[in-house]
This record gives sequence, C-alpha cells and structure tokens, in this order.
Amino acid sequence: MGKLYLILFLSMACFGLETLKPLYSLKATGGVQSIVSKDKLLYAGTDNGTIDIFNLSNKKKINTIKLPKIKDFTGENINTKIYSLDLFENTLLITSEGEGGYRDIYIYKDKKLERIIDAKSKLITQKANFVSKEQIILAFLSNQIALYDLKSKKYLYTKQLSMSSFSHFMISEDKTKIVSTDESGIVRIVDIKTGKVIKQLPALNLDKVYQVDYKSGVVLTAGQDRKAVVYTNSGSSYRLDFNFLLYSCALNPKGTRGAIAYNEQNEVLVFDILTKKYLYNLIGQDATMTQILFINDKELIVTSDSEKINYFKLGEKK
Repeated sequence: MGKLYLILFLSMACFGLETLKPLYSLKATGGVQSIVSKDKLLYAGTDNGTIDIFNLSNKKKINTIKLPKIKDFTGENINTKIYSLDLFENTLLITSEGEGGYRDIYIYKDKKLERIIDAKSKLITQKANFVSKEQIILAFLSNQIALYDLKSKKYLYTKQLSMSSFSHFMISEDKTKIVSTDESGIVRIVDIKTGKVIKQLPALNLDKVYQVDYKSGVVLTAGQDRKAVVYTNSGSSYRLDFNFLLYSCALNPKGTRGAIAYNEQNEVLVFDILTKKYLYNLIGQDATMTQILFINDKELIVTSDSEKINYFKLGEKK
C-alpha cells in the first residue's frame, strides 16, 4: 500500500497538484458525524450527543446543544450519536441514536429542543432533510424513504427503493428531488413529491456507495470499490480509480469541482469536474473522514471521527 501511495503521490506532483494545510481548526465536543453551515455559522453534530455551533467569522464556539441521554442494552445512561443534521431558515433538524438501536428525530428552534419522532416508532432513520417548513424526507436503513408532514404528524407516503441497505442521499437545491444510493452501488434520482424513481443512473460503482453529492445537476459518488463516479449534467459519466476506500465526497455549489477523501492518510483530493484535472491535496485530518462541505466555491470544511474540524481555502496556504 505504501508503494502504491508513493506512486500516486508522485504522479499527482507531476501534474502540479498543490498541497494545502488547514488555515485553522476548530474543536468539537466529540467525533464529528454531520455538519451544516449557513450565514457564517457551522453546526457540528457529534458522537457525544452534542451539536456545537461555531461562528466562522471569529472562529469561536457560540453554543452547544445537548441531546438527552439514552439507555443502552444494559440500562446504563449513555450519550446519543448524531447521524444527520439539516437546516431550514433558523430551524435545525436532528437525526440521532435512540433506545433499542432505533432513532429519534428532533427539531431545535428558538433555543427549544422538541422530539418529533421517537425510538418507540421502531424506525432506523439514517438521514432526514427539510423539504419545506412543514415537511421532511427521511431515509431508513431498510432503503425505504418517507415524506412526513410536521403539522399533521403523519407520513404522506413510504416507498421502498430497493431491497439493498440504504447508504446515503442528497437533496437538490430546489428540494424537488433526492439522489439516493445503497450497498449495491446503484444511484437513483427520486421525485420527492411522489416518491417515484425518475431515473436510475448507469451503475459504475460495483459495491456500496458510502456518500453521494448532488449540485447543479452533477452527481458525485464515493465508493467502497475505491471508485469515485461523476455523472455530469450533460448526461455523460466517468469514474476515477484510487487505491483506498472512498468514505466521503462533495461538490462545490456550481458543480464544477469535486472533493474526495481518497487515501489512508485521510487526505482530500480536489479536482475539476470537466477536465478531470487534479488541483489540490488537502492534508491534516487525523481520523476516518465523515464529511466534506463546500461553503462556497473556494472554502471547504473537512471533518472526521475526531474532534478536529479543518477549514481550507483553495489557493491559500497557511
């Protein structure tokens, strides 16, 4: 593996790849599992039952939301793990570990925490996103998706996408579609209003896709088969092959650049979607990658199973 990494590194250097260290790092209260950002605020959900809120302008933590502890199988009180976060206006949507291995869904608004779906429902929700102020879409480990109305507290539909275990989904900017994937490596575009599959993309990943992103009509995957696949908004597709499992990926808002966590050193490769040219190598992560987030076309946040949150600005060195 070391020789393969050296060969890859040298080949990247030949193509003028620029290595960047984080301009600064923030410290969360646990291993970071999910992040969202809006208006210079960063929300970081951890495996310690907390959501830390940072002001990116002054690099300071301004608040920490603490979720109630849960009982494990022995009856002991433990901290819950945060699985996903989403924001709509100033309302935070939280998917967390619940009792019995099931999930709790919370909403945090005006400094008040409300549990809207609890573990008694016996659902293993892996991810939830706002569709509107009154509706959320959820994906379960069983690879079912559901549209839930917050006002009526009812499911509008539940749809089974396939019999493979769910992996990840991303919602479109206009919140009309999701791109969903699972352990089979198949990627589907789904209409949120009806839950119907609009399109199934050509299967270029041969195994589980860990993460998918969807921006400006472009789809990017990160796979267990060590392949990143790009589906362009013109209908073409291609794959990039690496020598390590790809745990995380992201696209910039314009869908012109991709980022992939691509090696055992937990480094991130930033590349051009159109030309496939490798541009930047982001270093400084000290654990398995959990999320890459483009705040805009030049600024990125990178998190891992550690307390460290790294901030990068493309083209700027520390």
